[in-house]
Amino acid sequence: MKPKALFNWSSGKDSALTLYKILQEDQFEISTLLTSINEEFQRISMHGVPVSLLEKQAESLGIPLIKMELPKEPSMEEYQEIMNKTMAEIQSQGITHSVFGDIFLEDLRKYREDQLNAIGMKTVFPLWKQNTSNLIREFLELGFKTIVTCVNGSYLDKSFAGRIIDEKFIDDLPGNIDPCGENGEFHTFTFDGPIFKNPVQFEIGETVKKTYPKPKTAPEEESGEYIFWFCDLLLK
Repeated sequence: MKPKALFNWSSGKDSALTLYKILQEDQFEISTLLTSINEEFQRISMHGVPVSLLEKQAESLGIPLIKMELPKEPSMEEYQEIMNKTMAEIQSQGITHSVFGDIFLEDLRKYREDQLNAIGMKTVFPLWKQNTSNLIREFLELGFKTIVTCVNGSYLDKSFAGRIIDEKFIDDLPGNIDPCGENGEFHTFTFDGPIFKNPVQFEIGETVKKTYPKPKTAPEEESGEYIFWFCDLLLK
């Protein structure tokens, strides 16, 4: 019997490619998707995608979805409490493994491993340390389709928000930008590909600028605000 696994689903391209690979390898039973939601706005954390489209994704994937709702700016204590409660419910289903689409971020991987190992769960990172230029081209060659929903203004300008990722998009990225946006340069919503029963239908809304205060611990030359551009997607 294959071990049961939780899949940490962001709605974007890395998640989609990771899920494709884990399903192809067929070593785990993917029992559920888990997605963090901004409780106030009912959107996927960081990606800005409405819950209605997330639900359509899960429906097309044919995998149950658990939405972990978080306050707008949770403290570490609040986050930990919500996470512990969620993971207890997940473990009660006999789930023993947790799959992530992370590629490079060592600190984030260690945090995930420490938190889950502490409660007896194992972590799986199918894309870890793979070449991101190769990964994004494999993603496109497999027939996946994804749209940029969030752009970090520190790296890219507004024009990248709302673009479908294709070869032209990759060519237009400045040389210092990871082609998978692994440093947080951009986030995406994947709406079609080999793991979906049907394409997720949506309409493109307006692109909105949002600013967030930089932490007080940031160097003086980096003080001020973070700027993000969000392309709104509407359920069709």
